[in-house]
Amino acid sequence: MSAKENAAVTQLLELLESRYALRVLWALKNGHPQTFRLLQDSIGQITPNTLNTRIKELRAAGLLHHDGAGYVVTSTGAELLKRLNELPAFASKWSATQAKAAIPIKPAK
Repeated sequence: MSAKENAAVTQLLELLESRYALRVLWALKNGHPQTFRLLQDSIGQITPNTLNTRIKELRAAGLLHHDGAGYVVTSTGAELLKRLNELPAFASKWSATQAKAAIPIKPAK
């Protein structure tokens, strides 16, 4: 990976590591516009101030916008979500391996 690519990945990860940033995008993955209140309800446990901050950051990054009916992901945001689409399948597999690792193995006698 080139230094330029590495810097771009680092910049994107810093944005997505912000509290609730991925949840905001994930809540909009179906492509339907959501009002501020509906988006807040979709995410759950997010304060209006935090949601407003994440929306501003994601808008500035070109990942979502307001289309009059509500917030929606941009084509760039949709491309990112498309690439993250395999996350649920991976998470299920990963969770199963974590559950297996948590089961204590009895030593053989």
